[in-house]
Amino acid sequence: MNTIKDIISESLKQGELSKNLSAPYIFVTMVVALFCASVIYFVYKKFYRGAVYSNNFNILNVMLCLITAFIITTISSNIILSLGMVGALSIVRFRSSIKDPLDIGFLFWAIAAGITTGAGLYPFAIVSTIIVATTYILFTVLSSGTHTYLLVIKYFDSADESVKAELEGIKNTLKSKSSYKGRTELTLQVSFKKDNTEFVNRISELEGVESAMLIEYTGDYL
Repeated sequence: MNTIKDIISESLKQGELSKNLSAPYIFVTMVVALFCASVIYFVYKKFYRGAVYSNNFNILNVMLCLITAFIITTISSNIILSLGMVGALSIVRFRSSIKDPLDIGFLFWAIAAGITTGAGLYPFAIVSTIIVATTYILFTVLSSGTHTYLLVIKYFDSADESVKAELEGIKNTLKSKSSYKGRTELTLQVSFKKDNTEFVNRISELEGVESAMLIEYTGDYL
C-alpha cells in the first residue's frame, strides 16, 4: 500500500514539477517578488496623495504580488495544472470598490510584478518595478506644488457680488450651485501653489456669508 509520501512523490514526477520547481528556484522567485512588492509598498506609503491612506490596501499590494508570483510559477510548470487553475480562478469574483484611479494602477503594478517574477524574468521584473516607481515619484514631486481643493461657500443672495469679487483672483471651476429661499451654496474647485488659505477667512468674514469650507479634492466628488 502506497504511503501519502509515495503518492505525492509520484504525482510530482508525473507533473514534472520536481524538475522545474527546485527549492533554490522557488526561493529566488519569492525573494524577487518580495523585493518588488516592498518597492510598491514604500512608494505607495510615502507618496500617497489621496484623502485617507489605507495600510490594509497597501498590504494587499504586497500579498497580491507574492500570490500572483507563485500562481504563475505553478502554471508555467505544468500545462495540465494551468488549465485546471484557470478554471478554478474563473469562478472568483471581486466586488470591492476602488474609489481612487491610482489605486487601480497600484493593483495592476503588483499583478504585473508578480507575473513577470513568476515567469522567471527576474531582471525585467526588477528593472520595470524601479522604472515605474521612479516615474510615479517624479510626476508626484513635480505636481506637489499645486494644491487642489473644494471650496464650499454658503451665503445669502445679498452677498453674491462681494463673494464673486473675492473669487476673481482665485483660479476656480464651478462644480455645483444650489439656491433656496434667498440662500446660495457654491461648490468650487480651486487650485493654488502655496498653502495660502487666507482667502477662506476673508470670504467667511464677508457680510451675508454663513460659512466657507475648504476640503481636499482627490477626484472623488459626491
